[in-house]
Amino acid sequence: MNSKERNDLIISWLTISIAFSWIGLSIFNLRGVEAFLSNLAIMLVAVGTGFILHELAHKYVAINYGAHAEFRAWKQGLLLAIGLAVFTNGNFVFAAPGAVYVYGNNISVKRNGHISIAGPLTNIAIAVLFIALFFGLGFTGLLQQIVVSTIYVNFLLAAFNMLPIFPLDGSKVFAWSKSAWLITTLVAAAGVLVFQLFLNAF
Repeated sequence: MNSKERNDLIISWLTISIAFSWIGLSIFNLRGVEAFLSNLAIMLVAVGTGFILHELAHKYVAINYGAHAEFRAWKQGLLLAIGLAVFTNGNFVFAAPGAVYVYGNNISVKRNGHISIAGPLTNIAIAVLFIALFFGLGFTGLLQQIVVSTIYVNFLLAAFNMLPIFPLDGSKVFAWSKSAWLITTLVAAAGVLVFQLFLNAF
């Protein structure tokens, strides 16, 4: 990973963490700078697992197929993420601040589908892992907030990216396998719905 790619990942991670912090304020009905900073610390962990590992999954599946792959931030997407989070009062986040660009001559529709679904599947796997940790270890306080937020953010990232709209992952997965797209989308959407209800009662 070169310095440009690393910097783009870090900038995108910080931006999406800020956007998700606004969502957290809305969910928990919190106000003030102190609440925002506390929520930001939680989201840096939650988004760090979800966003960075999502993009790295794309990258290394593509590399496995012999392609060159690098993450690049999208400046307009970064601004849109912050703008929508603020102006919708934390009710919507645009979670596409950049993408892994894949270059290769042997990337078929099937392989492109595999590369694309790797990110959302990674998010779902992380969410399931943290669900097991949550119910298995019985966290309380700050750790509980981090674990629950990580579950919710990962399901939300998976569901958002599975929308069948270009250039989101869902459009490429849908072109490869409609059944894979449907199953992954339903699991991610169910996770968002269940943990949205859980967070509202949290």
